[in-house]
Amino acid sequence: MNSYDVAIIGSGPGGYVAAIRCAQLGMKTAIIEKYSVLGGTCLNVGCIPSKALLDSSHHYEDAVKHFEDHGIEIPGDIKVNLEKMIARKQTVVDQTTGGIDFLMKKNKVDVYQGVGSFKDATHITIKGEKEEEIEAKNTIIATGSKPSTLPFIEIDKERIITSTEALKLKEVPKHLIIIGGGVIGLELGQVYKRLGAEVTVVEYMDRIIPTMDAGLSKELNKVFKKEKFNMKASHKVKSVERVGDDVIVKADDKKGNEVEFKGDYCLVSVGRKPYTDGLNAEAAGVKLNDRGQVEVNAHLQTTASNIYAIGDVVKGAMLAHKAEEEGVFVAETIAGQKPHIDYNLIPGVVYTWPEVAAVGKTEEQLKEAGVNYKVGQFPMRALGRSRASMDIDGFVKVLADKNTDEILGVHMIGARAADMIAEAVVAMEYRASAEDVSRMSHAHPTFTEAIKEAALAATDDRALHV
Repeated sequence: MNSYDVAIIGSGPGGYVAAIRCAQLGMKTAIIEKYSVLGGTCLNVGCIPSKALLDSSHHYEDAVKHFEDHGIEIPGDIKVNLEKMIARKQTVVDQTTGGIDFLMKKNKVDVYQGVGSFKDATHITIKGEKEEEIEAKNTIIATGSKPSTLPFIEIDKERIITSTEALKLKEVPKHLIIIGGGVIGLELGQVYKRLGAEVTVVEYMDRIIPTMDAGLSKELNKVFKKEKFNMKASHKVKSVERVGDDVIVKADDKKGNEVEFKGDYCLVSVGRKPYTDGLNAEAAGVKLNDRGQVEVNAHLQTTASNIYAIGDVVKGAMLAHKAEEEGVFVAETIAGQKPHIDYNLIPGVVYTWPEVAAVGKTEEQLKEAGVNYKVGQFPMRALGRSRASMDIDGFVKVLADKNTDEILGVHMIGARAADMIAEAVVAMEYRASAEDVSRMSHAHPTFTEAIKEAALAATDDRALHV
């Protein structure tokens, strides 16, 4: 029987990063993955493939709608080859997962293929092509999550689908009905809208991206309506039925009136839930809570002292980069170091176009906490860089403490917001004031000038270009 300092169950962003950091710290490390490829949801059926399709569909939309404005003329009709687009997406996925294989070899991490199941707190049975057992002084549970559904919906993976199936459709839907106005639904909805589908978004809450700042939600909703999305907030779905090649969705609007939607595909995108199937956690003394999450303390330690859990399987936002931070945190904790994670400073991103990104507190949270704050906001359309690229939708909003001027939250929607948010994270890690950021020189012309201008607006209402 092979013995290890650390065994990691699950090879997603949290798991494989934890494995690398454990190996760097001199620990003999094993990683267990039930699928034949490493990388978990994010690399195989989540972050990476969805961004590949978002980029491909964005190129197509630019060619159809914007090339002529740029003086680029393409003779003949511009057509979508969905099969080729999906194939390119898979090539990107294969290259990325292949990179994880290389990193495991480079760091001398032993990879086991099969379902990892606890025999007890220090022994794990791996059921794959053959059954084997390993011993581990410490174990990290990084088994991730899977798509949620509603109890009355039967996912047939053909017409009533999850994000996994939406990433490999063989045709562009005529009418795609999306249940859920969160990150995943909106990103995939924009992919197929660009490619020619009619898209209806049915959201239970009173706005899309309901966990983000209300201003971002309002602006993104405005953009989507301009793109002719059919946006239906405050609608409670009560039935989803397939009839031949059609899907009938019935919902009650906010007045209680029944509304019916008919499409050829229905994407159920109502969030994700922790995945612990086959883990046999109780055999190791690991407790799950009533939401199916693994219970952990502030050190991400489970009810079994030598077993830790990270990523989507524990509380908090289900984000790949949050799982990575936790993977490093646990590796360093096991090694006797004193790592730290500030969960308030883990950014959230929606990769639609315009992109949406945020870090820190929302206005709603600051009001609820009774914090005395000030707001600085700057429109993207006032930037020379935005006009040059024809990306004029959106804004940057800086929230700062009214007394100390410390930045408490930054919320942005616009071109490259996913990349720009890192500037806000850096500033807030060092507890910068709005004035600190307003006095930093930003290259001109760039999108990030909007952050400086919003900070100026928050400092003394002295933005320069509005």
